[in-house]
Amino acid sequence: VQLQASGGGSVQAGDSLRLSCAASGRSFSMYIMAWFRQAPGKEREFVSTINRAGGTAVADSVKGRFTISRDNAKSTVYLQMNSLKPEDTAVYYCAANPDYIVAALARLPTKYSYWGQGTLVTVSS
Repeated sequence: VQLQASGGGSVQAGDSLRLSCAASGRSFSMYIMAWFRQAPGKEREFVSTINRAGGTAVADSVKGRFTISRDNAKSTVYLQMNSLKPEDTAVYYCAANPDYIVAALARLPTKYSYWGQGTLVTVSS
């Protein structure tokens, strides 16, 4: 599967953005999908994940502000980001895995087989 992320940009603190990740290939509905981000000089960190049934998990740092969703008919996963903060500045990556991931491990980037190219989000104060 190939993943194409889009929707990043430069915004002011408090603004909103919606990231999209379009997947090619078959059986998108069976994939576990996730968003990670990586700020300059930092390790890649978990943002949110959505499983086959639509169940979601989100990092504490973005809880209440970011929402992940998927449209299986469009083979696309979204990340709605509201109330953006300067500390949200990062390259955002979407990731996919065709196999089941135990919920406790779904926050680990090593559990995902496929990655998009990343889209840059810059939030200024």
